[in-house]
Amino acid sequence: MMTDKPIRVLFLCTGNACRSQMAEALLRKLGGDRFDVHSAGSIPSGVFRETLRALAEIGIDGRAQHSKHWSVYLNAPAFDYVITLCAPEAQNCPILPGEGRHLHWPFEDPASAIGTDQERMEVFRRVRDQLADQIRRFFLNPERRTPKSNTER
Repeated sequence: MMTDKPIRVLFLCTGNACRSQMAEALLRKLGGDRFDVHSAGSIPSGVFRETLRALAEIGIDGRAQHSKHWSVYLNAPAFDYVITLCAPEAQNCPILPGEGRHLHWPFEDPASAIGTDQERMEVFRRVRDQLADQIRRFFLNPERRTPKSNTER
């Protein structure tokens, strides 16, 4: 019996603390074993407590996730998709040469949110929900896997 290999996806952003961590957890939850999902950053800074809280609010336990540098994947099997999540002004958004299809989904960085704890959480929730919508549209809809451009949002 032949089985399909899972689609390998790597989400990248600067700190691997918010956006890429949420995207990894969301695709893992929404896509199940059809995907082999990872995340990394150019300047790993630990997973923000707000990231874990935003995930927990929708039933995802992200406590086992941790920040890692993109270089840990240099000798890993090739990814089918490498997706950067940095906002357009990001200076340190990592790029992995030669890896699968490169896509750029520019999302606001919740780590830069200011205000009260509640105001900051609103930003984390908004980005989480936007990421979930993007993942549902792209990965959970097979005909979307062949975009005309590398920037999809």
